Amino acid sequence: MAENGEGLGTVPEHERILQEIESTDTACVGPTLRLPLECVCVVWHDFHVPPTCWSPEEGAAGSPQQLGDECTLRSVYDDQPNAHKKFMEKLDACIRNHDKEIEKMCNFHHQGFVDAITELLKVRTDAEKLKVQVTDTNRKFQDAGKEVIVQTEDIIRCRIQQRNITTVVEKLQLCLPVLEMYSKLKEQMSAKRYYSALKTMEQLENVYFPRVSQYRFCQLMIENLPKLREDIKEISMSDLKDFLESIRKHSDKIGETAMKQAQQQKTFSVALQKQNRVQFGKNMHFNDRIPEERNEVELKRAFEEEDENEEEVLTVQDLVDFSPVYRCLHIYSVLGDEETFENYYRKQRKKQARLVLQPQSNMHETVDGYRRYFTQIVGFFVVEDHILHVTQGLVTRAYTDELWNMALSKIIAVLRAHSSYCTDPDLVLELKNLIVLFADTLQGYGFPVNRLFDLLFEIRDQYNETLLKKWAGVFRDIFEEDNYSPIPIVNEEEYKVVISKFPFQDPDLEKQSFPKKFPMSQSVPHIYIQVKEFIYASLKFSESLHRSSTEIDDMLRKSTNLLLTRTLSSCLLNLIRKPHIGLTELVQIIINTTHLEQACRYLEDFITNITNISQETVHTTRLYGLSTFKGKVAQTACMSACQHLSTSLMQMLLDSELKQISMGAVQQFNLDVIQCELFASSEPVPGFQGDTLQLAFIDLRQLLDLFMVWDWSTYLADYGQPASKYLRVNPNTALTLLEKMKDTSKKNNIFAQFRKNDRDKQKLIETVVKQLRSLVNGMSQHT
Repeated sequence: MAENGEGLGTVPEHERILQEIESTDTACVGPTLRLPLECVCVVWHDFHVPPTCWSPEEGAAGSPQQLGDECTLRSVYDDQPNAHKKFMEKLDACIRNHDKEIEKMCNFHHQGFVDAITELLKVRTDAEKLKVQVTDTNRKFQDAGKEVIVQTEDIIRCRIQQRNITTVVEKLQLCLPVLEMYSKLKEQMSAKRYYSALKTMEQLENVYFPRVSQYRFCQLMIENLPKLREDIKEISMSDLKDFLESIRKHSDKIGETAMKQAQQQKTFSVALQKQNRVQFGKNMHFNDRIPEERNEVELKRAFEEEDENEEEVLTVQDLVDFSPVYRCLHIYSVLGDEETFENYYRKQRKKQARLVLQPQSNMHETVDGYRRYFTQIVGFFVVEDHILHVTQGLVTRAYTDELWNMALSKIIAVLRAHSSYCTDPDLVLELKNLIVLFADTLQGYGFPVNRLFDLLFEIRDQYNETLLKKWAGVFRDIFEEDNYSPIPIVNEEEYKVVISKFPFQDPDLEKQSFPKKFPMSQSVPHIYIQVKEFIYASLKFSESLHRSSTEIDDMLRKSTNLLLTRTLSSCLLNLIRKPHIGLTELVQIIINTTHLEQACRYLEDFITNITNISQETVHTTRLYGLSTFKGKVAQTACMSACQHLSTSLMQMLLDSELKQISMGAVQQFNLDVIQCELFASSEPVPGFQGDTLQLAFIDLRQLLDLFMVWDWSTYLADYGQPASKYLRVNPNTALTLLEKMKDTSKKNNIFAQFRKNDRDKQKLIETVVKQLRSLVNGMSQHT
């Protein structure tokens, strides 16, 4: 290559270019040489460079070495003549030199190549075997891979399912609490736990449904809740109606229990008060032992009743299940419709109140009728009081007060009307005890009862009237059984028996030996005992009226005075007017009255021992009843005597045994009557008004005046007129007496028919007799 260079004349620049070509990346040969296309192709062919980097058309817009290489190309083409040829020769010489080197290298490596081919031929068989094995192995791998692929696909499918399951589980975990709550709601509805069901609905709507609102089942549940709420309202309202019906039926039992409890609470206090009265009244008059014995018996009975009642004490909660009311109230409160429930409840209870307050028509006949009436009312208001205290707003104090005032007015009107039919004092007393117990029971629940106690004062007057009527019968029986003779006693025992019944004190009688007599008759001790029994009966009504001892003392004394002044006096007056009561009986009655009057101070002591109110108190009423009676007895006796005398004289004239009577006898009879009239006008007993006593002889006086004056024309003309002078002359009486005088005139005056005056008088008598008979017959026909 050197030789060729020297022969050709080496151009340093060409050498540099060749070196650059050999050392430059084949991709950049084009930018290095600005050769014609054919030269470049030769270079590329000789140097095995692919024609990818440059083309002659690109010219001067080539690589970054464009400016530097432009000088190189000019040196190849322009520096010397035949520069291009020389460069090509230099280039060919360089190529031949490289070909020789390549040949040497191939020769050097030929044996190795042959050896390698030989070795390759040797391993060809093994390669074929290996190929078969690889093919077989590949086939086996392919077969095995199919199962793996199937299993892989299964795994993929399982993974997808697992992922879906996980997604479903997550969604179910989100939905499951909703479903559980809804299931709980259904269970609560089935178990009738409606208030809890409403709370569950609130939780579902506020907490659970928003989490799963995108699911259809949630929408169905949401749409179903309003219907469930309406069902709950209807069911709870139905339960409330059943409750109202139940308490209406059981009001009497509730009221009976409440009244029994109220009675138990006051039993001991009343019993102890009575015991204190007994202790205070001990060592008083021995005739007053009856209060002590009675109070001890009542105290013992009170303790026994308390022991029996302590065994079981029921409350209104034990008798009535109020859960329907609570449940319905809570339900309507949760639903925001509490006002509707309150209005319905109050309206229904007012209707029931009107039914309870309506009494039975025959309620006044037995005490059971009153008791049933009271227990129903108490039961009604006990329930309302319980509702008032255990609920908030369902009923208010203003509502219960209004209801009670309405009921109280009705109750008072009913009791006032029905009690007026009661004629038995025992029934009136039991009614009073029921009213007191009724009032105390409701007062314990906070209801005002003052108007009931005012009503009791009205009933007290009625009770006293019934007592007075009852004791009037008792007194009549005592008077009927009395013999109106002094009480005979033959020994000390009989004396003590009488003294134990009546507080009689007479030192002279005590000194007398047996047998002896009490001055009064047997009716006096009996009357005294019955007066004390009346005081007991009157006291029974005064008890438990929440009045002071002074007021009770005043009531007892006033009622006792009424008994003495009205009832006993009336019985005595009726007694002395009876036909069989003679002067001896009248004298004994006056003596009895005197002893009864003296016994009034013992009755006052008896009342004082009961009420513990001293008689010296300013406002204490004194027993004055019998202090004015003995004047009354004398007047009655005098009047009865005059009436008896007048009746006897009239019967004497009209006696059927008396066949005839002369005018002289009539004149003498008139003188006797005049003496009686003079006695009556002399005021033998003080206290008669005007000519009251003389009126006892008015029938006789008019009859005698008619016969003495012989004024028959006036009598017949004025008969029946209110202003008639002979108004009290009976035609029958006049006719009877006139017939007796007519017969006398006929028999005693034989020659009377020969005297003109006697004939005229006889004709007049006959004429008057005819007219009187006509008048009597006319009266009979009219009757």
